[in-house]
Amino acid sequence: MATSLDLRALITGASSGIGATYARALRARGEKLILVARREDRLRQMAAALGGDAAVAVVPADLSAPGAAERVMAAVEGLGLTVDFLVNNAGVGHTGPFVEEPLDRIRAMIDLNVRALVELSRLALPGMVARGRGRLVNVVSTSAFQPVPFLNVYGATKAFVLSFTEALATELKGTGVRVQALCPGLTKSEFHEVSGTDKVRFTRTAAMEPEQVVALSLRGLDAGHLRVVTGWQNRLLAAVQRFVPGSLSRRVAAELFRPPATKAPQ
Repeated sequence: MATSLDLRALITGASSGIGATYARALRARGEKLILVARREDRLRQMAAALGGDAAVAVVPADLSAPGAAERVMAAVEGLGLTVDFLVNNAGVGHTGPFVEEPLDRIRAMIDLNVRALVELSRLALPGMVARGRGRLVNVVSTSAFQPVPFLNVYGATKAFVLSFTEALATELKGTGVRVQALCPGLTKSEFHEVSGTDKVRFTRTAAMEPEQVVALSLRGLDAGHLRVVTGWQNRLLAAVQRFVPGSLSRRVAAELFRPPATKAPQ
């Protein structure tokens, strides 16, 4: 007699910010979780607060490391769990002139923001398709909508993720797997201290609470919306950018993300 599967939502970057907010929101909906991030102590604290081992599994991992996605999925399988909802939220960025960025930092950005996301999606989706059900949310960014000088590698990785997610949604149409590209704008989180964007003009504008962003994501997922841009200001900006010359869009983005010590060209 077949046993029922222990279906779980796997959230990467779950130790803080949007990832931790997804964890709380999904537990409030009654879903069981798998939390993935580097900081095991935070994950353990969250798991205890959200129902303990019966409801929340913890898989500590640095997803920027080679082979990390495969190790995470092997650990999930070893726990007897099945990923029914994948939230690819983990991501990192850094603000500064590209020619001054260390190569190891660039590699880590690409590995985490792109490679790990693609690999986890590839490993989790076949099972969802076979079961005729599942959900995938890739956390993108409004920086995917135009080139972003001084945040250029991060923005380029997010443009990749947006394209990848929307193409994937078409491939998976009719399979029972729902796909979403979540495109938040400025959101309160630790990302800005880590990336250095807390020192640029962009972060002087109003930021959304992560609870608002996740609520809009889940509402959009329930409704079958593929691209979810959070906040009316971000939706307006995305619409306006279709008609603005690329050179102007890049100049504006450069001024918003230019580090204080970097002079504008004369």
